[in-house]
Amino acid sequence: MSKFYGYARVSTVEQSLEVQLQALVQAGAEDIYKDKATGKNTNRKGLKALLEILETGDTLIVTKLDRMARNVKEGIALIDDLTEKGIKLHVLNMGLFDDTATSKLLRNILLSVAEWEREMILERQKEGIAVAKANGKYKGKPKKYHDKNPAILHALELFSNRATNKKTVKEICQITKVSRASLYNIAKEKGII
Repeated sequence: MSKFYGYARVSTVEQSLEVQLQALVQAGAEDIYKDKATGKNTNRKGLKALLEILETGDTLIVTKLDRMARNVKEGIALIDDLTEKGIKLHVLNMGLFDDTATSKLLRNILLSVAEWEREMILERQKEGIAVAKANGKYKGKPKKYHDKNPAILHALELFSNRATNKKTVKEICQITKVSRASLYNIAKEKGII
């Protein structure tokens, strides 16, 4: 017996899937798979799990085509694979995609636009970072541990005095809650090791 599955995706963990989930339920999705990951490729946990259970006669519902892929090559391969297996693709803002020439044309155009849009976002982001760096306002990701952080100061003190305090690096990290990698990196920066 054929089933109706839904797939929802947002690019970051901060974004909400709620609007997509509601639309998919209203469209008749019985089981919904989701991801909070970039659409640049189709290597996503939720999508992979969904593709493994879809069978001939099933319908896959998505709110927009770019929820499945924002890459022309992988998007076309994915949709062609679904079509060849007899799985219907229902894109809520476009309709049912099948093996017709019109569906293929729409698929190619929409995936091209989605890929172009993603590349434009990345380009604008790079430009913004370059301007911020030029103005001295972009320093990159802030360091968790800095010279005035009490935990790292305590860890460095214990690390420097290991001969007298008999503490292992593991014990120092447990006491101060500073990771081993951070402790070694900062100790190197400070010339302690």
